[in-house]
Amino acid sequence: MDLYRTISSIPADFGPSVVTIGNFDGIHTGHAAVLGTVVNLAREQGLTPTAVSFDPHPAVVHRPNEPLHEIMGQPERQQYLAELGIDAYILLHYTLEFSRQSPEEFVKNTFVDALHARYVVIGEDVRFGHNNAGDLQTMRQLGQTFGFEVVTIDELMADETHRTSSTRIRQLLAEGKVEEARQLLGRPHRMVGEIVHGAARGRELGFPTANLSQQSRGFIPADGVYAGWLIDEHGKRHPVATSIGTNPTFEGITQRQVEAHVINRPDEPIENFNLYGQEVTVEFLHYLRPTVAYTGAEALIEQIAQDVLDTEEKLAEN
Repeated sequence: MDLYRTISSIPADFGPSVVTIGNFDGIHTGHAAVLGTVVNLAREQGLTPTAVSFDPHPAVVHRPNEPLHEIMGQPERQQYLAELGIDAYILLHYTLEFSRQSPEEFVKNTFVDALHARYVVIGEDVRFGHNNAGDLQTMRQLGQTFGFEVVTIDELMADETHRTSSTRIRQLLAEGKVEEARQLLGRPHRMVGEIVHGAARGRELGFPTANLSQQSRGFIPADGVYAGWLIDEHGKRHPVATSIGTNPTFEGITQRQVEAHVINRPDEPIENFNLYGQEVTVEFLHYLRPTVAYTGAEALIEQIAQDVLDTEEKLAEN
């Protein structure tokens, strides 16, 4: 997949193309439906399947005082887009100045002049241009003006009251509902980051943990313990019981930490099973329990041993 970060970097002979637009945070099942239509239509017509997005997320620019914790990082987003068959990803730098383009200016500059769009695939709730003034009807009118066809995708519903959306997935993850989030994502939620040294308390308790860096990518689910998998840099999957929180049994920890205990580590010297410095992926499949402050190490050790058993049982169900 080709990545372009500016309009000027797009080749003059690009396309013609089938284009969609979105933030694509999480690449959930609703996104997959839109992107699948883009790819299938492009293959049928001999066109270039193309996705247009923005970095940073527009919400960060327009509401800088409201933190936005994205579901996945850009590297993972690009990986999934490529796997779905997108050939060109236009990742435009979003600024207040950029946002002042009228709907017509944005469509002409991006879809028409740069990408030579023959088809634009969008959801019925699309908004674009200055102050989100452009909507589906606007896009159809611009399609008639500039000679591209607009294809709409029906909205996917998560349930009777919620549509499938990145906002809904963030809400579920913030509540620890990783199983429900998995249904909307179409796969387990993931975090990606480097394994760094921690306080070594897990090792002292007999349950060493792989600690994700504070710079890891991906939404951190609610505090608690989860059953899931760790995928190392070699692609090997390891069952893990992952704890999220500040470890309230011990004092002095103020930052939330993501610590994954690898289950059934091979009986070999720890240096032969060294994850430090590796960029790994942690998958969250099942929520096991909330984070609890125990009155001593012995009670905590007993609970962690139970977490391991519960993790093995849960993973055996999948």
